Amino acid sequence: MSSALIHEIKGQAFRFLKEKIKTARLVLTDVTPVQLMTEEVTNENPRPPDTRTRSIIARAAFEVDEYERIEILHHRLSKFDKGYWRASYNALTLLEHLLTHGPKRVPEEFQCDIHVIEEIGQFQYIDEKRFNWGLSVRKLSERILKLLKTRIFSQKKEQQHAIFLMQSKVLEVLIVTSQFFVNKFKKFF
Repeated sequence: MSSALIHEIKGQAFRFLKEKIKTARLVLTDVTPVQLMTEEVTNENPRPPDTRTRSIIARAAFEVDEYERIEILHHRLSKFDKGYWRASYNALTLLEHLLTHGPKRVPEEFQCDIHVIEEIGQFQYIDEKRFNWGLSVRKLSERILKLLKTRIFSQKKEQQHAIFLMQSKVLEVLIVTSQFFVNKFKKFF
């Protein structure tokens, strides 16, 4: 047998076993398909996660049970290592998608990771093809930090505006109510 054929058979066997392990995890543990997808797209794969998968994860994040499973991103970010940086880079890519397409609570959830994202932004690496991955990681980190900070700021502004509107409605109701009672009981005084 040629070495190419043996290599192909090994690849098929690996993919088959990997699929069977995923199926067993779904059946035997409380892992969800979205959690498996999140683990898969934030691994050491040299290709970043595809848009379709990121969109599925972002849609699932709107569900409370699935949102809690996003802890994988915290884990991938905290385990940043210069030798195995792709998992953190892929996690950043997914986080950027969640910040722009996911639920509003994502920026709050990842405030605790700001220092880690800043540290990842200091990464420097140029591969054998002379591609500057450090620059790509730095730009992605900067975009995410900007999104985190502006989303939190805008959420605080929205909360302040909502409180202001509620207070003005309460004041309006009090004024109308007091005018009603003044007019109603004017004849008694």
